[in-house]
Amino acid sequence: MRKLLLLVFFSLSSLTLLHGAQAATVNFTTEEYPPFNYRDGKTPVGATVEQVEKIMTDIGVDYSIEVLPWARAYNEALTAPMTCVFVAAHNSERDKLFKWVEPLLVDRNVLIKHTGSNVTATTLDEARKYLVGTWRGDYTETTLRQADFARIDIGADFKATLKKLMSDRIDLMPISEFYFDKLKLDGDAVEKVTILSEQPMSIACHKDFPNDLLKKMQAALDKLIADGTQKQIFLKYGLHLGN
Repeated sequence: MRKLLLLVFFSLSSLTLLHGAQAATVNFTTEEYPPFNYRDGKTPVGATVEQVEKIMTDIGVDYSIEVLPWARAYNEALTAPMTCVFVAAHNSERDKLFKWVEPLLVDRNVLIKHTGSNVTATTLDEARKYLVGTWRGDYTETTLRQADFARIDIGADFKATLKKLMSDRIDLMPISEFYFDKLKLDGDAVEKVTILSEQPMSIACHKDFPNDLLKKMQAALDKLIADGTQKQIFLKYGLHLGN
């Protein structure tokens, strides 16, 4: 009888744990970086937001998306269980800090200048003498330091850094090549100087994130890529995926 009661107890406990795992909400954080992720009023929208929404709808798991300054969005995923941040560059420094679902896109990062500025650089080596702006907590700060850039200005966020570039308070800034193309289509006075880096841009989840859930999210993203949905989302936002 005692063995039967213990069996019932552990069976109920297992069901409770399973139900709790299924009922858990995944908390996503992101930054203001249009057209990938940004707010329309109070609603998160954008090309990567739509992918995250489709992934979570496909696997039937509750989720929330919050738009925050990048440093805070990144730290939330680093420290809070059941939290993922996007779009995060997957590089060697971050690899073991998170569990990854990828790619939301594979992107090149380019250095750009304000059209009409005094910048004459056309190579990475020539660009090193200029003041380059990035924003707090972004991976490009590490990328720039590893590439031996000595003069780096750290802004509050992406928009603040772009504003500095357009007012010639900094000489150069790193930016997604997709977003650079969008700026050009929109008529902004910017020019590409040189390529800085290339990397997968991903969903980075807390290191204790459940592996079974991570696999379901990856499978759903793989499906979006394979059936052409990811490409259609990017085209909707005026972005063209490279080969």
